[in-house]
Amino acid sequence: MKSTLFIIALLGSLVLGSCNSESTLQKYFVENNEKKDFIALDISSNILNVDQTKLTAVQKEALQSFDKINVLAFKLDDKNKAEFETERAKVNLILKNPTYQQLIKFGSGKEGASVSYIEKDGKINEFVVFANKNDAGFAVVRVLGKDMNPTNIMNMVSVLKESKIDLEQLKPLQGLIKK
Repeated sequence: MKSTLFIIALLGSLVLGSCNSESTLQKYFVENNEKKDFIALDISSNILNVDQTKLTAVQKEALQSFDKINVLAFKLDDKNKAEFETERAKVNLILKNPTYQQLIKFGSGKEGASVSYIEKDGKINEFVVFANKNDAGFAVVRVLGKDMNPTNIMNMVSVLKESKIDLEQLKPLQGLIKK
């Protein structure tokens, strides 16, 4: 009898220990990407339409470190202001987790933007941009890649200048940007 209780207790602790209830942006994206007030978008690296033969070695390295961008935007209207506040608070709480290291924040808590990153073993695999505006909504942008670093991100700016961005992939965000 004691061994049965011990096994049940052990299994229970393993199950509870393996269930991580900690919120992450990835979980948040999955939970909300099909809700009516959200616009979800996955943008692949081919959006840039870059002729790689014209890039420098540094630019090529920066481009190779970039995989894709995930965007989740909440479009505010007169009917969903309470939900907007709730959802914005959820994102702010997730970004306060020490996993997300903040690089910069500007604006006020109610309106502004922040840039954070996730580092593992000295390598950056994700940059996060969170922007919110009281009269439009908010957007969370996850820039995903391999072994990214701030220099690569800065070099991506020069790659963007060489690109012919495929604007069709950005059409779902058009309504949010116009507001």
